[in-house]
Amino acid sequence: MTEDGKGTERVTFSRGYDVCIMAIDGTWRRDCQLNAISDTDAELTVEGSIQGLNLKEFFLLLSSTGLAYRRCELVRVNGTDMDIRFLRGKPSKKKSGASSKSEQAMS
Repeated sequence: MTEDGKGTERVTFSRGYDVCIMAIDGTWRRDCQLNAISDTDAELTVEGSIQGLNLKEFFLLLSSTGLAYRRCELVRVNGTDMDIRFLRGKPSKKKSGASSKSEQAMS
């Protein structure tokens, strides 16, 4: 967080960084420029049309091989500029039976 406590610190790229966005199922892919990024969100400039694409949930590919990526959702579109939010994984559910057995073993 920043010193004033208003959010996470954002890194801004002066010339942008080449990235891609891709559908969760791999049916579409668009080249983009990453303009700014933080732990929770990013700003992109998309090359080509995004009309008709399902942007509720997609991947931001940070490497050309696709080995570095983040799961995202669209926050706002303004022409070719997009604001996106990174989605966190779902918390794992603990089995209630396992915890009660371990508590009984300790007694």
